Amino acid sequence: MGVKTMLPSHELGFYALVVTCAVLYSGSGIFEASRDSMNRKAFRDGIKPGWHYFGRKMDVADFEWVMWFTSFRNVIIFTLSGHILFAKVCSMTVPQHRAVVYMLYGMLAVLGSMGLTYLMIILSHCLILYSVALAKQKWLCYVAGLCCLASIKLEPFSSWQSGFVTGAFDLQDVLFYGGSGFTIMRCMSFALESSERKEGIFSIFDLLKYNFYLPFFFFGPVMTFDQFHTQVSTRDLRRKDDEMKNIRVHALLHVGAIIAVDIFFHFFYILTLPSDLKFVNRLSDWALAGLAYSNLVYDWVKAAVMFGVINTIARLDHLDPPQPPKCITMLYVFAETHFDRGINDWLCKYVYDHIGENHDNVIKELMATIATFAVTTLWLGPCEIVYIWSVFNCFGLNFELWVQKFFQWEPLSKLEAKMSAATSRRIRAVFGAANFWAIVLYNILALNSLEFALLVTKRLLVTGFPVSTLSIWFITYCGVQLIKERERILAMEEEKSDKPKAE
Repeated sequence: MGVKTMLPSHELGFYALVVTCAVLYSGSGIFEASRDSMNRKAFRDGIKPGWHYFGRKMDVADFEWVMWFTSFRNVIIFTLSGHILFAKVCSMTVPQHRAVVYMLYGMLAVLGSMGLTYLMIILSHCLILYSVALAKQKWLCYVAGLCCLASIKLEPFSSWQSGFVTGAFDLQDVLFYGGSGFTIMRCMSFALESSERKEGIFSIFDLLKYNFYLPFFFFGPVMTFDQFHTQVSTRDLRRKDDEMKNIRVHALLHVGAIIAVDIFFHFFYILTLPSDLKFVNRLSDWALAGLAYSNLVYDWVKAAVMFGVINTIARLDHLDPPQPPKCITMLYVFAETHFDRGINDWLCKYVYDHIGENHDNVIKELMATIATFAVTTLWLGPCEIVYIWSVFNCFGLNFELWVQKFFQWEPLSKLEAKMSAATSRRIRAVFGAANFWAIVLYNILALNSLEFALLVTKRLLVTGFPVSTLSIWFITYCGVQLIKERERILAMEEEKSDKPKAE
């Protein structure tokens, strides 16, 4: 009952029609709610005048997005353009020393933006974890790294360190905690890779070159040390065929996505609406479900744009960075759900796969997920909402394995073997649809609020039962079938591309 199972084309066409109509109907409800709430006093802080030729106000509830592309836009463009310019000159003249140029430019950019004290704090964390790496003991690297991370994420240590940084601007806290947190994750990767090295240890100069690569410094993604060191040490900087063309296309797509999101926020106030539960409670079940889902999609778009822009610059520097997160509309399993692929790869390599091994044993999987989400909780910053989010997502990841084991039980596996492959795919899609909404509900906890998540859950599962519950489940089932069809097509294309290599 593999991924290559095919369904009739007319059935898939029906599924596509159902999903399209549902999205349009739900979207119309959100559009009407946004139009009616444009001048609502409760939304005064989240809805501001936008592009004047649209004649509508704009949702500005996400201050990071607004800061990136308004007040700090020119600073970001100037800083990253400088990196690209110096990197290009260096790669043409002294490619063997390009990592040193990246490091020096990164350190100067951090010094200029955050000050000398912040740079000293970062260097102290690097020195501490480098000293620990000299012992070549993995457990010591984990303990020291997690203690350093706790010093950034837990009070009173975080306030004590941030108090040394003088000055005040809107993104200072974001840059402080982003740069510090990613620095510690990179230093842990360096220490763990050094402990596995059989002969000698990497130098502290290697650590500084790794940590102060500017495009990755403040916002990630995290690239494990072994990958970065191998790629940045390469002297042969020849590009693949059409690589520059692909980089240009991706850069244009990211610019287009930024413009599209700004236009979207003039007509759909998806970030501000959930802040007023009384108003949201008057929405239809369909509009409410669409509002919850659209918040998850927006967070993916935001991550994809941010990491996409950074990755484009990294690719210009002849690196192969972690890819942007997988599109949330293409997910229906917890194992593939993440918004930062760099952190996801880091956690998988050093925690999840290290403990869970092949992820087939229930006990090992439970231990691996608990350890992974414990580290994730510390990374995000321990608080009530993060605890709840971690517990639910940890349960979801384990529940998938329990269900998989249950269906591998001999009576059920024999029953499934008697079915046609298409029937098996349809039954699995029913469970996948339920899992899809579990992913949505578990993650809007962190993206919005616990109260909004509880309201959506109550409306969809209690007050909306059976009509709204079953109809939305069926629509989601149609969507999962379309996702499965895309997976089937990709699997067939991959098989075709592998055949010439085998020959």
